[in-house]
Amino acid sequence: MVAIEGARFGHVNLTGRDWRRLAAFYVDVFGCTLVPPERDFRSPDLDAATGLRGAHLSGAHLRLPGGGETGPTLEIFQYDDVEDHPGAAVARPGWGHVAFQVPDVAGALESVVVAGGGRYGEIVTFATADGRHVTWCYATDPDGNIVELQAWSS
Repeated sequence: MVAIEGARFGHVNLTGRDWRRLAAFYVDVFGCTLVPPERDFRSPDLDAATGLRGAHLSGAHLRLPGGGETGPTLEIFQYDDVEDHPGAAVARPGWGHVAFQVPDVAGALESVVVAGGGRYGEIVTFATADGRHVTWCYATDPDGNIVELQAWSS
């Protein structure tokens, strides 16, 4: 198999119940920045692309920190009709979590909680085979999606 020539990472999508509240969480806690324009789509083409009937979505892209002006984004969308969230679970097949490198895991976790997120597990430190250490934990955003907070050291 041959890799797709010219492919590069673009964005990850997160669907929430209130996209503005979720976007504010990622802006306030992690320093993401809004990338205009906001999205508001309802059309036969959206129905065709999503396989839904009468779909309406709104939302925006947030530039992730550390990637520069053309770096990848977190796309946060909200559909008019959203299924119930199954609850946070790290061992469920599919996308597991989004990770942010932070200077202080405990401080970042407190910021997540103050901003409406939650704790998920304990803060731990692992040693890697090359002698580096990563201190990390899982948390949840206000919609229950898992966010990893990590800090690396030598």
